[in-house]
Amino acid sequence: MGLKRFIINLAPFPLVKLFASPYVAGDSIQAATDTARQFWETRKVCSTIDLLGEELESDDDVQYTVDVYERLITALGRQEYATLSLKPTQLGSHRGTEHCLEVIRGIVAVAEKQDIKVTLDMEDHPYTDMTLDIFRAIIKDHTTFGTVLQSRLFRTDEDIKSIKGLNARIRICIGIYNEPKDIALQNKPEMKKKMLEQVEVLFKEGHYPEIATHDEAVIDEALNIAERLNMKKDQYEVQMLMGVPMQAYQDELVRNGILVRLYVPFAEKWKFAIAYCKRRLAANPAMAAYIFKNIFNKTRGKR
Repeated sequence: MGLKRFIINLAPFPLVKLFASPYVAGDSIQAATDTARQFWETRKVCSTIDLLGEELESDDDVQYTVDVYERLITALGRQEYATLSLKPTQLGSHRGTEHCLEVIRGIVAVAEKQDIKVTLDMEDHPYTDMTLDIFRAIIKDHTTFGTVLQSRLFRTDEDIKSIKGLNARIRICIGIYNEPKDIALQNKPEMKKKMLEQVEVLFKEGHYPEIATHDEAVIDEALNIAERLNMKKDQYEVQMLMGVPMQAYQDELVRNGILVRLYVPFAEKWKFAIAYCKRRLAANPAMAAYIFKNIFNKTRGKR
């Protein structure tokens, strides 16, 4: 564990919640739907809404999550700007792939009645096979169902081959999880180069790439690839996290006819949000310094 992650893990939850607040829409379905609606109405920016939570091992917690997503679907209704994101470890993975599949299939079916698209998020490597197995099973009957691939993993080239012919929505990203060096790239420039190679393959295989990065140079090159391949602007999109200060660039993309979608997470129970919040803070180069200073001042009795 690096020093930055070590410091962030020391931080008390109220402090983590405070610093992570720009990355989280709020603590209710209303906050999430209002945020998504505002992005659309003021900037024509789309959203994918996610209920924070992962590695749940209680059937009651899983059922709570299902209930929240079904209430969220009702609150969103039919609209053109918001999709949903789900995670396997939030929805029954503790009971195995088949159980998790049926739980997620149920949410997808409810969402489809409102024409709301759903994406199955990719978590760290122990869940890659489960995630792709669930994705391949559900997309047979729900063709707008999407998933995520992470360019840092050595296996991703083969995983792209495994979804050949599905013409699917695929969020392609580097990935936020620190994976072992025997299964994943460790060098960021190499990850970005690989991601661009995979964007091109996804285009050529007939998929709908959702290019998820905050690196403007990577996005610009991905758009160059799309232009070179004569891809229409409705055959891909760019995705980023809410809270990352890139509004001017996002608005420029929208003006140029590129669909931009922001990841809009929310939490009703903040205990389920802590892991996501810490990952977001660890990805911010300045955040560990802020937290360390706060902890240091408290230990010296300063306010």
